[in-house]
Amino acid sequence: MGALPRAALALAALLGVSSAMLEVHVGTGSVFSVEGQQAVLPAWYTSRSQKKPYVTWLLDKEDADPFQILTYLDGVVKVEETELKPRVGFLYPVLTHNISVLINATRERDSGQYMCTVNVVDDVTSTGKNVGVINLTVLVPPAAPACQLHGNAVVGANVTLSCSSKKGKPSPAYQWQRTAPTLQVFFPPAQDRVRGTLKLTNLSLDMSGVYVCVAENRAGSAECSVVLEVHSTSTKAVIAGAVLGSLGALATVIFFARRVVGYRRKKRDGQEEAANEIKEDAVAPKTPSWARSPASDTLSKTSTLSSIAGTREKPYGTRPPSDTASILTATGSYRGPPPRGGGRTPNLSPPAVNGAPRRRQDPAAPPASLPPSSLARAGAVPVMVPAQSRAGSLV
Repeated sequence: MGALPRAALALAALLGVSSAMLEVHVGTGSVFSVEGQQAVLPAWYTSRSQKKPYVTWLLDKEDADPFQILTYLDGVVKVEETELKPRVGFLYPVLTHNISVLINATRERDSGQYMCTVNVVDDVTSTGKNVGVINLTVLVPPAAPACQLHGNAVVGANVTLSCSSKKGKPSPAYQWQRTAPTLQVFFPPAQDRVRGTLKLTNLSLDMSGVYVCVAENRAGSAECSVVLEVHSTSTKAVIAGAVLGSLGALATVIFFARRVVGYRRKKRDGQEEAANEIKEDAVAPKTPSWARSPASDTLSKTSTLSSIAGTREKPYGTRPPSDTASILTATGSYRGPPPRGGGRTPNLSPPAVNGAPRRRQDPAAPPASLPPSSLARAGAVPVMVPAQSRAGSLV
């Protein structure tokens, strides 16, 4: 009876020693790396066997199933076809029992749980002792934040300054401060470090200056700034009045300029219409036959005019309408009584200038088919028309 317990204890001791011989150890359960830098996952194993181990590294992400990234079998290292292939590898030779992994140029999506498993042919281990787990977190520094001013910066008003960064892991915290020459740091409740806002109330002229926001996390920091210019209400009113006055003056000038241009255009159109009406109503004067006579008849015309010059001294108005020498009709003919005493009525022609006869415009013709008495009562003026021979001389 006493020999059985001793045999059981010996077997348990033997199993405990052998299980302790194959075991995987990790230097730390969590590794942090900044994006773009290297990351080392420290791990090693212990075993009494001198045989080559079989080592496997897997990556387990929250949004995917675990997959192999690196293996060591029969002295051959194999890198699996993943996005880590050009950037992952063993840090030391595996035969040294150091199975640490190096990742170059880390990226944010490299974050996850890395598991290492070791097996040796002639060595045994208890469940879970041959597995090591390391969590990798790739940190991302904040991107350059954007600073904005919300509100009207006038004396007595309230404004809000905002600061936000679109990238960063973990999410950055924000800190507002006022730069020199008036250095000032702000605290809650005026400042919200999570949302990145700063509320400034009851503004005064002394609060003008440069305000800087710093976005910071474990990976780094970035900053932006905004210039706050506090204006007095009087200054704002003056500027607004000047702007409105300028706009009003400009509108007035444009209005009167358009009126002047319209008036001149209307006047010009009226003058053109009147000129067109006059041209349409006017009758071209007829050229008397004696004006087309040759130059040889000039002497005879001049002598004839000189012989009857005394006759023109008598006014036409002294004769009654019935004695009018001739009356011009619409067709260009003339009517008149027969000459007295059997003589021929003297014909008048325009006086000559430098030997050439002067043209005289014909008066407007009265309506056709009206007797001389009716024309006289209507105010028509009788016109003397000289007679002309076939040869072109005045008789």
